[in-house]
Amino acid sequence: MITPYHVEPVQGRELVVGQGNFSLKTVDDIARSLMATAPGIKIGVAMNDGGTRITRTSGNDEKLEKEAGRVCHDIGAGHVFVCFLEKAFPINVLNDLLHVPGVVSIFAATANPVDVLIYETDLGRAVVGVVDGKKPQKIEDQADKAKRKELMAKFGYPLG
Repeated sequence: MITPYHVEPVQGRELVVGQGNFSLKTVDDIARSLMATAPGIKIGVAMNDGGTRITRTSGNDEKLEKEAGRVCHDIGAGHVFVCFLEKAFPINVLNDLLHVPGVVSIFAATANPVDVLIYETDLGRAVVGVVDGKKPQKIEDQADKAKRKELMAKFGYPLG
């Protein structure tokens, strides 16, 4: 049976959920990578060690590190990591994060509330996916497109 674990990021906070290996080293490598990518970024990183059954934490913000540790521990899946970011968007860090040698995959990178889908067997737990956002209600029209371009320009990503 698949069980959802709900995560509701605080306003202004971004969430990254992924899977990796060698948590002993990777939790700090993720933190170093994130800190090097975006000046002024605040981060908390946690990763579950599948062998020792310890949730490891790292980061440069104690509150975010504790929150990442709590969420990652509650998810309880081996080799899963959770990052909370402030003062940066995932788009600013994902490419570098994906190049951390111990990172295998990213399930979600978002400020939306998410349900982390957990499947449990006799061997342990696994994240099988993440529900990120609601079902779309329509296809973007010209007015929506203009609003999107205006918002992206405010974020510093103008198109044309």
